[in-house]
Amino acid sequence: MMQIEKILNNNVVQAMDNDVEYIVMGKGLGFQKKVGEAVDKEKIEKTFVLENPETEAEWTRVYVDLSDGEMQVFLNIITFAEAVLQTKFEPSFFIALADHLHYAIERSREGISLQNPLAWEIRKFYPREYEIGKQALRLIANDLEVELADDESASVALHFVNAQKDTGLHEKDQQMTQIVVGISEIVRLDFACDLEQDSFSYNRFITHLRYLAQRIVSGVSGGKNDAFLYEQVKVNYPESFICTQKIVTYIKSSYAFELSLDEQVYLTIHIQRLRDHID
Repeated sequence: MMQIEKILNNNVVQAMDNDVEYIVMGKGLGFQKKVGEAVDKEKIEKTFVLENPETEAEWTRVYVDLSDGEMQVFLNIITFAEAVLQTKFEPSFFIALADHLHYAIERSREGISLQNPLAWEIRKFYPREYEIGKQALRLIANDLEVELADDESASVALHFVNAQKDTGLHEKDQQMTQIVVGISEIVRLDFACDLEQDSFSYNRFITHLRYLAQRIVSGVSGGKNDAFLYEQVKVNYPESFICTQKIVTYIKSSYAFELSLDEQVYLTIHIQRLRDHID
């Protein structure tokens, strides 16, 4: 029998069953309950094995802060995402997303909104995750009556993008690093000078490269083939476009991966921003 060990809030309890500790989530699971009582199995929506004391401390820190309303919306977002992406998420992901959403809601109530500089790219290259982000905002607006800024859809989407990365695959991580370094070196040689690594444009560029590298090692081609935009950047940013073509050749020869026209458009725009910063 699963027994309650600690009540984190009305919807989250820490429980023990056959000498295994769990975090159990569900609407009203902890409401008017006491330590030692049995967990109502009919109310369980999510169950996680509690693997170490650090995780326990994190669960306690996050969920004590969450209101009952936030907790239920959070569960609904996760349930929707798991259905869309056909996957299950690790406990650490639930903690990170709950933390993010809780503070995003707090900021919004204080009239503070943060821009996500990658919003356009996320919408283009990760449409399923972006739709989850939009649904998250709809649920928060409907159930908590808090309107989050549109850019928050992209920030939520990034959590789901990162959560799907193959964890523990050291070889993939190494390959992604090689791709980022390889592309950066092509740009550096093309510019014939060192890039300003402290600049906003550079950090934005590297962030874009990390997600591009992730798509390459996963074999997922991002975006569509928008020929109009492609021709526009080719005409407007000829030097940066030539640099992009060197990267296209490098990726194709080294990783047997064809960069879509959209990927090439965004690379060219990022390279042009770097060029403008140097000029």
